[in-house]
Amino acid sequence: MHSVIFWFRNDLRLQDQAALQQAVAHAERHGQRLLLVYVHDPAQDDNTAWGFRRMGPHRRRFLAETLHDLSVSLQALGQNLVLFQGEPHEVLGTLALRVNASAIYAEEIAAPEEQTEVQDLKEALKQALKQALTQPITVHTVWQSSLLAPDNLPFAVSDMPQIFTTFRQRIEAAGLQPLPPLAAPRTLPPAPDVMPLPKEMPGWRENPWVLLGLDDDIAHEVAADLRTEVSTRTPKGDEHSHFKGGESHALAHLQSYLTPPWPDRYKQTRNALHGLHTSSHGSPGLATGAVSARTVWAALHAYEQQHGANDGTYWLWFELLWRDNFRFLHLQHGRQLYTARGLSSLPRPAHYPKDFQRWCDGNTGEPIVDAGMRELASTGYTSNRMRQIVASYLVHDLSCDWRAGAAWFESQLIDFDIYSNQGNWLYISGRGTDPRAGRRFNPTKQTQDHDPQGRYRKHWLD
Repeated sequence: MHSVIFWFRNDLRLQDQAALQQAVAHAERHGQRLLLVYVHDPAQDDNTAWGFRRMGPHRRRFLAETLHDLSVSLQALGQNLVLFQGEPHEVLGTLALRVNASAIYAEEIAAPEEQTEVQDLKEALKQALKQALTQPITVHTVWQSSLLAPDNLPFAVSDMPQIFTTFRQRIEAAGLQPLPPLAAPRTLPPAPDVMPLPKEMPGWRENPWVLLGLDDDIAHEVAADLRTEVSTRTPKGDEHSHFKGGESHALAHLQSYLTPPWPDRYKQTRNALHGLHTSSHGSPGLATGAVSARTVWAALHAYEQQHGANDGTYWLWFELLWRDNFRFLHLQHGRQLYTARGLSSLPRPAHYPKDFQRWCDGNTGEPIVDAGMRELASTGYTSNRMRQIVASYLVHDLSCDWRAGAAWFESQLIDFDIYSNQGNWLYISGRGTDPRAGRRFNPTKQTQDHDPQGRYRKHWLD
């Protein structure tokens, strides 16, 4: 019997999961089985060119929780999430042969490495057709991570305005609204009868750390280290304790936040450096695909229908449009966003490794910057305003390479999002679409504006 493989990539959820629904429809239409797969690429365990591990402990923990939550949801539907370690094209190519796959479905991700993964997979299947396959295996990728569908924009993506304000005004003038989110599937086709090879990653169900590409001994060691770190940072990290990975937690958090008066106050409080309800704190769920932007918008719209629209709720829409803008810039510019010059004609950035390390460690001597970097290292999170402050300081005060900062954020942030991370670092460094040549945030002024009584600095520096 033939099977369909669904490859979970970044969108680790069941609700509003268009790619999964297409895979299910394919399997049901042809009477086929469905194999649900996540592949951990060992490249995520390597060191970056800047000398630190690509995925740090907080991000690993959050991803492990997210995958575990997804696995539980799938088990409730009579299915299993099967995890493998290896290069995706090799793992999926082997699986396709083993389960007699007719098609592979996955989310489309418009970033260079993720694009290469799909091209490598297609090439591997092409070679397999010459050697072993009796029929082609089609690979279907589905764009689903934006609030607005690219095809519905009032302009072609290739002609998208480069300035965000113009982008936003064009969308709002057209009265463009997001499509409603898709419901989670109520049933799923059964898994293939034959257990696929290579073998499922051993031990991950008992210890979710294993699913992150760590052998069992190391997994327990890392988990123990993180528990020690969490216990020693209390109560400093207590306001971050509500960050828990997974679709069920992301949806619960969304409903908890969308109660008066928090959304109404968002515009006034969004630049606060700390505080449980000063921001929506929706980015961790969005970044791991545990919740979609369309689901967030639908819940926000329902809130407005019940409680009324205001500046706060509008500004949440505004932030979702910024998120979309960074995604569409990837569709428009692709790999150019990852070059040293970005979209600018500026010279290659300088870099000073010792200054960069002081920045990572929170030992620059600039108190507001050091507080932010220590919060990030301790919790895997810091506010949007603080990210702008510390990024500006690295680029404009320490004259370091913006790509090193982007890589450090990728390693540390539980809400790392490839599109927004790249877009924001380009924006700060003056190598994106912003007409100004960079955004320098004066640390003295930022301190006066956002931490005048020194509470945030005291919290993280004492």
